[in-house]
Amino acid sequence: MSPSNEEDIMLEAALINTKVLNGKRFYFSFLAGAQQIFEHQNALNKINVFPVQDGDTGTNMASTMRAIIDSHIPTGSLKDTAEALADAALMGARGNSGIIFAQFLYGFSSCIQDIEDISVEKFSKALKEAVRFSYESISNPVEGTMITVMREWAEAIDKLKEGYDDFNELIIVSLKDAQKSLAATPEKLEILRKKKVVDAGGKAFVHFLEGMIDYFTHGDIKRILKSRNVVKIENLNDNISHEDVNFRYCTEALLILEESRPELKEIIRAQIEYLGDSLVIAGSSKKIRLHIHTDTPAKLFQQISGYGNITYQKVDDMIMQNDLATTRKFSTGLITDSTCDLPQDIIDQYQIQVVPVKVHFGEKFFLDGLTLSPLEFYKQLDTAKIYPNTSQPSYHDFLNKYEYLSSYYDSILSIHLSKKLSGLWSNSNKAGATVANQQNKDISVLNSKKTASGLGLIVLRSAQAIAAGASKADIENNMEAWAKNTKMLVSTKTIKYLMKSGRVSPMKGIFGKLISLKPLLVVNDEGTIDLFGKPVTEKGSIALVQKEMRALVGNHKVWGYAISHADNLETAQIYIDEMKKLTGREPEFVSPATPALAVHAGPGVVALSIMLD
Repeated sequence: MSPSNEEDIMLEAALINTKVLNGKRFYFSFLAGAQQIFEHQNALNKINVFPVQDGDTGTNMASTMRAIIDSHIPTGSLKDTAEALADAALMGARGNSGIIFAQFLYGFSSCIQDIEDISVEKFSKALKEAVRFSYESISNPVEGTMITVMREWAEAIDKLKEGYDDFNELIIVSLKDAQKSLAATPEKLEILRKKKVVDAGGKAFVHFLEGMIDYFTHGDIKRILKSRNVVKIENLNDNISHEDVNFRYCTEALLILEESRPELKEIIRAQIEYLGDSLVIAGSSKKIRLHIHTDTPAKLFQQISGYGNITYQKVDDMIMQNDLATTRKFSTGLITDSTCDLPQDIIDQYQIQVVPVKVHFGEKFFLDGLTLSPLEFYKQLDTAKIYPNTSQPSYHDFLNKYEYLSSYYDSILSIHLSKKLSGLWSNSNKAGATVANQQNKDISVLNSKKTASGLGLIVLRSAQAIAAGASKADIENNMEAWAKNTKMLVSTKTIKYLMKSGRVSPMKGIFGKLISLKPLLVVNDEGTIDLFGKPVTEKGSIALVQKEMRALVGNHKVWGYAISHADNLETAQIYIDEMKKLTGREPEFVSPATPALAVHAGPGVVALSIMLD
């Protein structure tokens, strides 16, 4: 069992033989190494310039460590402990460096026999295997990075082992070699020399070793235990020069196989390496973790989805990360979710952070708008054996986002779809409160009471207010009025998808199909969906929307309007033409509806949103 009671742990620690490495000592030293990464993650973010200057190596390594520490880790034998740590690392790794570190642990664990402790010689052999596994996971290993520091440290252990039979002495002496290897990374990699920094991943590994060695030297278990669940992130104050990003999205996946397939890693490598760079494929014959920088994450997931169950996906926008590190525009960060349907140019202009909703086709799931394109979604919609559904981002998805943004912003404002339509707001609110307490940050999570283009309008108005100098408090004070003044009219082409998604009861659905209903929906002031009209022809549906449009606008001043649609630009254009006559204004944006909306209303849905002033 993983240590849980602090008094029992202290007693166990006092009885540990400090001359060998066993499961308990490895686990405690791992906690100490993780704490060193927590404490230095801000500095690691600052020097992150390779392979992409996206300023997140520290955050990724800290997230990886937290995922490991939060897992159940047995300490009965060194092999059990090493395998559990490696498995937790593989499941929770984030970023290039996190996945390489996970593969290093996997290689280490694979070489250890099922014995209680390990000798100096066998430790050295296991490190060699860990390095081999790490190199094999990387498509194009680059010297002067984390992998170099790992290798040169392992080589130093191999040379030193003949002179030591005491594990403590060996590991302490070897630290100098790891530090020397780190200091030499700029000599091996031009970008590091140019920026006058060492490699961030390599430095993270050295910090990890420093923490382990501190434990081996002093054995301060109490301090380590108290810091297990503390993640410390400080403000970033120094700008880093902007560098070009070759591929926009840092993309990761965890693939679980039903049967053991040792050859699959190389098959996948051959199929996807043309999609980008920085490819790392780690894991075992039944569990594969991959990392790649690409412009087409959706295409990547199409390629690998047939091989097994994809249980984890991550897509980070490195251009946005780079801009935050170098040219952050505002002191208040703005977060929303992918149901907002905002176009990429608006997201980029205001540096809006978008957390994707998940779209499920049976056991397969995708990240809305990132790993599932609208075109691919519509292809699968009518052919899928199980009708798709959606789920909100998890608490940990939001936690990672808030922790990362807390490195850059004085305050953070999240605006999400109606909390009466999803549990998304609740997960975001819990994560925001956690990080606010840990980091002493000003974080608020607001309920827009809208979705789709209605949410997009509210987020856009908030972004423009921030850009004009409004404070976070100003926006919070205006939110209720902006939500109430945003009216949404949603027209559909058929009742079929509302029935499949459960938004309309089966009996009503059967009746509606018989009379070819094309329901009109509104998102009301409470944030729930009401039936607005029951036209039986598309022409009648459009006419009813236009009539309501004219009644809504009337003599009111319109702040703006926007449209999102599911492959129905023709109807969207009719609404635009009518709104231009009524207001003399162009739409704030017109965009494809994200799959999360089309799941419930089907292809052809058009959401017209009008914000009155």
